[in-house]
Amino acid sequence: MAWYYSYIIGYFVIMFAIGYYYFRKVKTSDSYLIAGWNMGYWKITGTTISTWCGAAAFIGWMGMGFSKGLSGYFMFALPGIIASLMLVIFFSRPLRRKKLYTLADLFGRRFGRKASLFPSFFSAFVYSVPATAIQIIGMSTILTVVLGLEFNTAIFVSFALILGFTILGGLEAAIVTDALQSILLIAGIMVLGFTALSHAGGLEHALLNTPIEFLAPLPEGKTMEVVTFALTVAPFYLVWQCTWQRIFASESEDVAIKAGVSGFSIVMLISFLPYCIGVLARQFVPLDTSADLVFSYVTMQLLHPAIGGLVIVGLLAALMTSADSYILQGSSNLAHDLYGNFINRHANEKQKMASARLSVIISVLGLGVTFLMTDIISAYQWALRISATTLIFPFFAVMFWKHATSRGCISSMASALSVTALWPLLSTGIDPAYPGFLTSLVVLVVVSKLTRHSPSEDVAAYYWDGAESHATSALPDAAKPDIALASKAV
Repeated sequence: MAWYYSYIIGYFVIMFAIGYYYFRKVKTSDSYLIAGWNMGYWKITGTTISTWCGAAAFIGWMGMGFSKGLSGYFMFALPGIIASLMLVIFFSRPLRRKKLYTLADLFGRRFGRKASLFPSFFSAFVYSVPATAIQIIGMSTILTVVLGLEFNTAIFVSFALILGFTILGGLEAAIVTDALQSILLIAGIMVLGFTALSHAGGLEHALLNTPIEFLAPLPEGKTMEVVTFALTVAPFYLVWQCTWQRIFASESEDVAIKAGVSGFSIVMLISFLPYCIGVLARQFVPLDTSADLVFSYVTMQLLHPAIGGLVIVGLLAALMTSADSYILQGSSNLAHDLYGNFINRHANEKQKMASARLSVIISVLGLGVTFLMTDIISAYQWALRISATTLIFPFFAVMFWKHATSRGCISSMASALSVTALWPLLSTGIDPAYPGFLTSLVVLVVVSKLTRHSPSEDVAAYYWDGAESHATSALPDAAKPDIALASKAV
């Protein structure tokens, strides 16, 4: 037990020392929320790996491998990674040229401030709050199993540690520590992989003694389940603000693309390991073990504390970096999208910085959700599903269809949200994502065809017009009527 205490205490001392350094260094809201648009290749690559590999990777995916088999990788991880690669490769340049802070910023630039409320709400509350709660639960589980803390106590301790570090350093500290911790993450998951393979009796023995449905990418009779799960999860990652923030924080467009591709390519490889470990664990972990406890069993029962302690710290690193990224995602929505665009549009830098640090209070909502959440993967999937059905087609409209109107965009988001949320009440057996996506597309097209562009819109298809000057795209709403009229004339 001394090994675990030493590693965990040492880890948090180092993390808070780094956080304090950046607390003194970071003086502007740009640095706090978006790392000053100045992060290099290795930092962006490392933070991409670390942000992706949180509680879902270590705890959720390992449990999914244990309960569902390798098909979980093709249901959940791989589709999301492919969508993220598409975002990085095809959208980094036009997005970064807009000098944005958030997803909502894009909608506000194109359709006016009112249209930014939906994506800001979804990013801050529908996604970042439950995502933060998942990381708190993951860290609490570790502190309970390893240190013997009572679970509710562990929740409050985890919350205090995560919130304290996030307030101190902001996105710049998060990215720097992410880059360092990515090495620890990769090493930890590889150690677990080799250990699980050894205790399973080797690869050949494990393959011979594992039912075929746990090895098949598409198990017989479950093809539609896998496909539906993948289709309802993957689209979200095109509008995942954590990846957008890494694109914005990169020092150049080339760095955003190269580092993003490198990071997600590595993620594609290492994300397969938790599922493999979960499948291998069926050879030596009691089959009635809760899926969420498989990680703890493998680490605590099979590894010497000197090695297991390092793996535990690797998991804590994953949870810490993911949690502060999600909190900062919600914080940027509150500080920039709501405070800066609606409450105090003429805020000075001191006020912006204060609002940025104070807005991390959104994590309190995450603390509350931790007491309501029982199934990590299901909760996460629901947040992804409802965000995707609401935002994907409006995002495509911003990028590719200049005839989309503000009313069309807002109506599309509102109707898709309603249909996706209420569809399960009909008990049709059809996943709510399908009617949600269809409603979003139909309403967007029909309402846009029936309405005119409002004076506050910047009438353009941003993907094709992504090379326009920063000066034009950064103009305030008050100056946009002339732009809209000029665009219509063209």
